[in-house]
Amino acid sequence: METPAPGRTHRVVLVLLSLAVLHTSKAQKVQNDIDIYSLTVDSKVSSRFAHTVITSRVVNKADAVREATFQMELPKKAFITNFSMVIDGVTYPGNIKEKAAAQEQYSAAMARGESAGLVTATGRKTEQFQVSVSVAPAAKVTFELVYEELLARHLGVYELLLKVRPQQLVKHLQMDIHIFEPQGISFLETESTFMTNELAEALTTSQNKTKAHVRFKPTLSQQQKSPEKQDTVLDGNFIVRYDVDRPVSGGSIQIENGYFVHYFAPDSLSTMPKNVIFVIDKSGSMMGRKIKQTQEALIKILDDLSPHDQFNLISFSAEATKWKPLLVPASTENVNEAKSYATGIRAQGGTNINDAMLMAVQLLEKANQEELLPAGSITLIILLTDGDPTAGETDPLKIQENVRKAVNGQHSLFCLGFGFDVSYAFLEKMALENGGLARRIYEDSDSALQLQDFYQEVANPLMMSVAFEYPSNAVESVTQDAFRVFFKGSELVVAGKLRDHSPDVLSAQVRGQLHGENITFVMESHVAEQEEMFRGPKYIFHSFMERLWAYLTIQQLLEQMVSALDAEKQALEARALNLSLSYSFVTPLTSMVITKPEGQEQSQVAEKPVEDGPMGFGQSMDRASWKTGGGLKLLNSPPRLGVPGRFLAPPPPFYRTTSRLVLPELTLRTTVTAPPLAPVQAPSVILPLPGQSVDQLCVDFRRPQELVNLLSDPDQGVEVTGHYETAKACFSWIEVTFQNPQLQVHASPEHVVITRNRRNSAYKWKETLYSVMPGLKVTMDKAGLLLLSRPDRVTIGLLFWDGPGKGLRLLLQDTDRFSSHVSGTLGQFYQDVLWGPLDTADDRRRTLKVQGRDYSATRELKLDYQESPPGKEISCWSVEL
Repeated sequence: METPAPGRTHRVVLVLLSLAVLHTSKAQKVQNDIDIYSLTVDSKVSSRFAHTVITSRVVNKADAVREATFQMELPKKAFITNFSMVIDGVTYPGNIKEKAAAQEQYSAAMARGESAGLVTATGRKTEQFQVSVSVAPAAKVTFELVYEELLARHLGVYELLLKVRPQQLVKHLQMDIHIFEPQGISFLETESTFMTNELAEALTTSQNKTKAHVRFKPTLSQQQKSPEKQDTVLDGNFIVRYDVDRPVSGGSIQIENGYFVHYFAPDSLSTMPKNVIFVIDKSGSMMGRKIKQTQEALIKILDDLSPHDQFNLISFSAEATKWKPLLVPASTENVNEAKSYATGIRAQGGTNINDAMLMAVQLLEKANQEELLPAGSITLIILLTDGDPTAGETDPLKIQENVRKAVNGQHSLFCLGFGFDVSYAFLEKMALENGGLARRIYEDSDSALQLQDFYQEVANPLMMSVAFEYPSNAVESVTQDAFRVFFKGSELVVAGKLRDHSPDVLSAQVRGQLHGENITFVMESHVAEQEEMFRGPKYIFHSFMERLWAYLTIQQLLEQMVSALDAEKQALEARALNLSLSYSFVTPLTSMVITKPEGQEQSQVAEKPVEDGPMGFGQSMDRASWKTGGGLKLLNSPPRLGVPGRFLAPPPPFYRTTSRLVLPELTLRTTVTAPPLAPVQAPSVILPLPGQSVDQLCVDFRRPQELVNLLSDPDQGVEVTGHYETAKACFSWIEVTFQNPQLQVHASPEHVVITRNRRNSAYKWKETLYSVMPGLKVTMDKAGLLLLSRPDRVTIGLLFWDGPGKGLRLLLQDTDRFSSHVSGTLGQFYQDVLWGPLDTADDRRRTLKVQGRDYSATRELKLDYQESPPGKEISCWSVEL
């Protein structure tokens, strides 16, 4: 490789601030002129610090100049450290500069009439970068992007997110994720929104105590949507989640190349009681779905309060109103009353944030003065608003000042901005000035879940006033070492630089308060052992800890700048800029300038999006085979059943089955043609019958019932419940709960929500999903069939059927694996069952005896919703419950 000659003219510049998925335009895609012949992703995660290299190689197969576009998405928290293009053996590197200097160079290009493009946020967690370059016939171009991030622990897991979107078949496509965690990897799981059963064969995972390797290397045929199509199925997210083992001390000090990082997360501590004020915006702009979702979330959050907690509600529009004059204990009676109050909130009027916030502080101060706050408890204020202040005090700076003076460092304030009509910068500064944080709530079908997830992050405070202490003769400098609160499921991280002649053992103390008492954790780490542990492995990114320290320092400096005064802000900015330049990080203070070959007229500028900037949303798996047993054996072609003039052959005598339901094989004879009937409907549930493969039982619910225990098998560790609306003749929700792994799947007509370790993940129906975790595989195909399968266990399926009889449906597979202890409305059919003979007056009917109860079974045609709409007609014995 060579760099451009010194005298070469570069007329065009490209300014990059953010980039991570390669694609071509539609016209190029059709012509396949620009061929991506290699795309590799190599991500090395060393002690939570991820170093990701994405390399794409393309060739112009046309006989004329074509434009190749490199488009990538990467996590918002990541910093780009390098981007380069190699064109015909010449390297065009990126150079990181102070933003002002880069802007000056870019402005010169703009003055020549060259165009510009922007990096934009494309989703809740990602940013998108795009660069284009002209490619001569037969010429090759190599793009390489490098970015780094520190994986934060969120509700008990670390998450590495990678985007896969080549938009064409790639001859050599490979992803490698190497994870090295000296503490030990406690669990590892993968999830993909594009994986098919065939693609899953290209995914391999290996793991030992401290290392894990995930490789995804699909062939060309595995990438194809179908043999006759050249389109790729690779389009979406690939996620790796994991957590680490933790010692009794809850902490781990790791050392490499003269730098250290101290991770602290003692999850075994008991939760501290909290006093929480929920401040809810009910202004006119909250009308409609926003207020409904807020109410839904608030009702579930109230249910999660501990009996040791105290709480109150404040709703506000032009005026603020408190639910109770004082904080009240979170007793069952008070929680139920608060839920009724929340349900009755109506949206109208202006937005008086100032009065509502001051009222919340006054409630806490009054309780404190009257000694009503439990000893060792923590005080929280959670504000939810969707707009800027329009009533009362409307000056954001004055509101921030009023709140800061009122709080006076005594309480933690968390601000949630609903949608994009609110100034996020205003909320973020107000939260950071008062010991909390801000969070954007995106307007979508899962907004209520976003609110619940945020609450779960702060629902379990474990320690307060946490301070890290290190010997002054060992440590030269550290990142933030004092934290107001430590919450369960998160992790406190301190990084630092060791002195040149530091002791052989680095010791540390972590002090804090728990339930009103002081607590101290003591830990130590042997420098030489730690250095050796990180020196050997080839699969880690070496000297990563120094970069981790720089990354964390910059992130914290940028955060401190939000609430700093002008003089202090300038000093913080200068330090963050210096570190950004020294370690080649593209941050909000720097830009990366890339030259392109002479003669190319197009230029682009890419600026790292801020949270208040414009927001765009970018929104495949073949339907899995699902067979629950064949239909009846018919003479000739299958006619309609249950029609006058068509008779079933006589059944065998009355008999009993043991533990398993078995139906007689039936034959059919035809006499006369039947008149047209009403459309065949899909039943509520289709039960496959174990022990044979010729029949199924169709179950509908007719008697009034709401909450239904559908099935429970303690030996299988699974329970299925549902809420059935008789008036609509459908389920409003179905819920599956597993004991191992501890996980809950909640399906509604809107979406599927998977909850694990208090963490919610929402998926829209027909949004492909492939998730593998210890003891469970979860898949959903484009038809919307969600399968929950475990080794040697019954497979449970959920489906939102949009054919005739639209609604939620439940499916069961491998039902012969039910234990003898299975029970429930549906589970009873897998116990001892007694079939009676056919009714002499109507041979389409017979009696089914289940656990001493008689059910009338009728032979009918039903739609099999296990087939894609409009479904397939099947004959089954229909039972109404």
